[in-house]
Amino acid sequence: MKSLAELAAIREKMKDKVILREGTGEIRVVVGMATCGIAAGARPVLNAFVEGVNKEGLGDKVTVSQTGCIGVCQFEPVVEIYESGKDKVTYVKMTAEKAAEVIEKHLKGGKVIGEYTITNAIS
Repeated sequence: MKSLAELAAIREKMKDKVILREGTGEIRVVVGMATCGIAAGARPVLNAFVEGVNKEGLGDKVTVSQTGCIGVCQFEPVVEIYESGKDKVTYVKMTAEKAAEVIEKHLKGGKVIGEYTITNAIS
């Protein structure tokens, strides 16, 4: 068993990641983590969003969380972004590299990356 000091150190280290997942930011990033999403690579995508949002100092305005099945398994990993007053944006076939680009261009810059959206994937 870990000592109390070791457990406290682990808690402190993970604190930012937990807060990001439970935050109340004005932008919500939701990663589909059902079986199909995980099998398609959603876990590294979720981790990339959590770490990238934290690294960029966006934790006060962006909440990163996970959900179950989004319902479009053929497009997994799927990420939905909700912003108050705007239409939901659904990014499909995501990777950790694409997540970094979404953080930079969409979350920081406010510009949706059309080529990664579901609208582009089904047209």
